[in-house]
Amino acid sequence: MRSGQDGFLRIILLLLLAVLAATALVGFLAVQKLQADGPLDEPAVIWVERGDSLRRVEEKLAILGAIDEPGMFYYYGRATGLAEGLRAGEFEVPAGASLQDIATVLTEADPILRFVTIPEGVTVAQAMRLIEAAPMLKGDVGIAPPEGTMLPETYAYERGETREALVARTTSAHQALVDELWPNRASDLPVKTKEEAVILASIVEKETAVPEERPRVAAVFTNRLRRGMRLQSDPTIIYGVTGGEPMGRGIRRSELANAENPYNTYRVGGLPPTPIANPGRESLAAVLNPADTNDLYFVADGTGGHAFAATLREHNANVARWRAIERARKQGG
Repeated sequence: MRSGQDGFLRIILLLLLAVLAATALVGFLAVQKLQADGPLDEPAVIWVERGDSLRRVEEKLAILGAIDEPGMFYYYGRATGLAEGLRAGEFEVPAGASLQDIATVLTEADPILRFVTIPEGVTVAQAMRLIEAAPMLKGDVGIAPPEGTMLPETYAYERGETREALVARTTSAHQALVDELWPNRASDLPVKTKEEAVILASIVEKETAVPEERPRVAAVFTNRLRRGMRLQSDPTIIYGVTGGEPMGRGIRRSELANAENPYNTYRVGGLPPTPIANPGRESLAAVLNPADTNDLYFVADGTGGHAFAATLREHNANVARWRAIERARKQGG
């Protein structure tokens, strides 16, 4: 009797060992499968949209060719809580990525970023067109913000972000910059509000593309405002005629004489009614802390920069030099 019981126990034990061995083998094979190289021959990008289920993500991976056994990724994800860790965004799946590699990418890797650059000195209309044309954004740009309130900068975005949200980021960045710079402004400025500072900064932005010149150009306009002189800025006239779009020609005498154009700073005193472009950080900083000079005039010097003068006599001499350079260029061309 005792011998029979021992035999039965040995059989049960052997069965248990067989089950454990089979379970261990299945687990070993599963781990091997999870860690085995996947079928992707080259990197591929998957876009996980907000609200995508684990099953939907698996379908997208299958379409990409990143997995070859439907169901394996889904059940692995259910078992490991992957569904709760999924993030929206575009992610690059490396060539040969295993199921575990893919899970790590979708929960830990940085999403792919795209970029759109708003150059300094473009108008709001021009900036809105750049955002409208940026790929992988959603929706339209919405209502245009006021002129001069979109900060020129390179903005990173993820696929699926809305264009309206990106426009809002540009205006928030502009306001944050103005708020940052305003408290450290010089004490005796003729511009008394942040809005006036932005208007003048937009003129400085359009007058020179040479960063080192901006404080000195800002000083010219600041000195003119202090003396009650007209700004006499060509870019303001152009903005009044075209809204800041390229003219494709020179300014006409009739446009210089047109006092009906509120942006004609040859005929209208003080600042124009609005900015004429979106100023960048350097132009805003220059207007709030202009160079300490007596300059009242500047004209192109033939090198891409400008010649500055404190008196009309000096300015006329600089203008004469510039005219001579222009004539020589025409003759040589």
